[in-house]
Amino acid sequence: MRILISGICGFVGSELALGLRLGGHAVCGFDNFSRPGSELNVPRLEAVGVEFSSGDVRFEKDLARWRDVDWVIDAAANPSVLAGVDGKTSSRELLEHNLWGTINLLELCKRERSGMVLLSTSRVYSIGALCSLPVVEKDEAFVLVDSRINAGPKGVTEDFSTAAPISLYGASKLASEQVALEYGSAFGFPVWVNRCGVMAGAGQFGKADQGIFSFWIHSWAHQAPLKYIGFGGSGHQVRDCLHPQDLLSLVLKQIEYSAGATRSVNKPDDRIVNVSGGVESAMSLKQLSAWCAEQFGRREVSVDLSPRPFDLPWVVLDSSRAERLWDWKPQRAVQNICAEIATHAREHPEWLRVSAG
Repeated sequence: MRILISGICGFVGSELALGLRLGGHAVCGFDNFSRPGSELNVPRLEAVGVEFSSGDVRFEKDLARWRDVDWVIDAAANPSVLAGVDGKTSSRELLEHNLWGTINLLELCKRERSGMVLLSTSRVYSIGALCSLPVVEKDEAFVLVDSRINAGPKGVTEDFSTAAPISLYGASKLASEQVALEYGSAFGFPVWVNRCGVMAGAGQFGKADQGIFSFWIHSWAHQAPLKYIGFGGSGHQVRDCLHPQDLLSLVLKQIEYSAGATRSVNKPDDRIVNVSGGVESAMSLKQLSAWCAEQFGRREVSVDLSPRPFDLPWVVLDSSRAERLWDWKPQRAVQNICAEIATHAREHPEWLRVSAG
């Protein structure tokens, strides 16, 4: 199969491209290099025979060249929950990247009769509903103490509230999901939506609002400033994490799915799955600090008691639907993911400078 990946030089896009190419697929893609450090992935991709071109998902003319494509993986997005409100990107630019860019790719799928895998996010879930989940502090982390509708011991399910507010970023991804499903239904091509937890692994770009595990470990290793923001300065806020190679294993199942397969994926809701490491991979910043101290030595973390927009105390995704439909489970433990990032930090002391611009 010939697979087109938008944002192919980003962390997730490049890892998927390498895995798919090494698995025998023809892989092509484009990137606009808006992320500092993304250009470093071009030689890695070209070395294994990935077809690459500079291009921007916002511009239809940049997509016109791509023909004979069987699948499209939408990995191009501004992934910061602060995008559109932090003064670094405009709200219009955010929506052009994350929503209009997806529409351009869907038009390509319509033209080429291609399938689409849309990479979405846990940020589509309601901020108010997430903040109302009952949590207490235990072992230096917030933990859920009582189940609520569509949120329990395994985490938040796909049916959890997506009511506003969810941030402009979250809204752009939620809208993209709906539009993608409508295109697939209207024009008869398959669409899979993967709502991912925090992506993490070696080579991830070091920005706190986009890859907190990588940012924290690189910053700890090289004595860059770190601080616990909000939540009483405790560092007890919790997120789960997912390695891109585990995402790859699911994407492979999705693009290779056929009508004769034994699975039954026939309800519209089954097109959407949470994809994360779940509670087994969940870790608070305080716990991550303790892990870093064992690896690199102790250091002080400052405290900023001011709440930051869109910060949440506890977000863990329940991937039971993906397990049921696709026989999928993440294989990489959080300790192994952190160790991989730590090795990368030791080998690349310049990484924060290169990638965090």
